[in-house]
Amino acid sequence: MPRVREIEIDEVPEDVRPVYERFANEYGPFLNQVKVFAHRPPALKHIMGLLLDLSDEALLSKRYLEIALVTVSKLNECTYCVAHHAPRMTGQGFHAETAEKILEDEVPGFDEVDHLVRDFAREVTNNWNYVRDEMFDRLRQHFSEAEIVELTLRSALCGFFNRFNDVMQLDIETEAVQVLEKTGTTVDQIASHAAE
Repeated sequence: MPRVREIEIDEVPEDVRPVYERFANEYGPFLNQVKVFAHRPPALKHIMGLLLDLSDEALLSKRYLEIALVTVSKLNECTYCVAHHAPRMTGQGFHAETAEKILEDEVPGFDEVDHLVRDFAREVTNNWNYVRDEMFDRLRQHFSEAEIVELTLRSALCGFFNRFNDVMQLDIETEAVQVLEKTGTTVDQIASHAAE
């Protein structure tokens, strides 16, 4: 149970309701997060709205996006985010084992670019003051500057969401648990891996 009351859609201002409804119904099973964000309608409108806009554009491949998000969430030990994004990796053709082993030196099913994205997300999360130009030289071989900006933005923003979700003690939605279990993984397994 979250540390604050969950806000229902009829309690938010009219101009924010489309973002609330669309995020809850189209983006994935993140309704518990939306209900807490709804305490601050400008945050719901602009932060969740940003995620919807970026998703609509689909500039950055979902494959690379999910690699970055699972990497950051595993590094920050955010069970809520790993439970939501690990199944999305399987939707990109990876096995559940890939998300479990994403922080290992060699990740099953990863190619050179996948490892690069993982390594960059790790740098953004743990070493942001010291990211070297060499990393950007490597990224430029595979991504446009706009994609690099989005990859940086989404990795850093994921760290924000990890902290927000854990501080607010968000419950994982039943729908998200069911999707996760279809990959052969349980929330308990994710939580135990996070504690290691």
